[in-house]
Amino acid sequence: MSRRAVYTGSFDPITLGHLNVIERSSRLVDELIVGIGTNIDKQALFSADERAELVERVTKLLGNVVVRQFSGLAVQFVREVQARVIIRGVRSLSDMDTEFTMTLANRKLDPGVETVFLMADEEFSHVSSSLIKQITPLADDEHLARFVPPEIIGDLRAKLNA
Repeated sequence: MSRRAVYTGSFDPITLGHLNVIERSSRLVDELIVGIGTNIDKQALFSADERAELVERVTKLLGNVVVRQFSGLAVQFVREVQARVIIRGVRSLSDMDTEFTMTLANRKLDPGVETVFLMADEEFSHVSSSLIKQITPLADDEHLARFVPPEIIGDLRAKLNA
């Protein structure tokens, strides 16, 4: 039986923290599906197609990672792709509080889907997509590469005219 897991997020843009969770998760499963979703509470910088392309670009060397877009509930997407595990990256205690609530809701929606939490590596625990949007106009490429994959810096600067 193939071990397939799903890691969902908006990835707007993908950060080194996201990439760290993807790389580590890909070593735990036979196939990791990165689900590109939409956060209805936030104004997206990149379109869903653009976000998917950026994630594909930085994960292309990981042979067992597949990138797919989805809409709706993450737990439904997990079932659509015939997985039973959702992976969530956690950076802080406040993340844990939010993720705990979501996990309980997901269990009510589909008790057959398990959630696995991966703690962010210490060097990425402060990195968020919101932070990236704030610092991009102010940071040079060398500094920005401490937060996002270097392959996407040009795309980020083009979107923010920075």
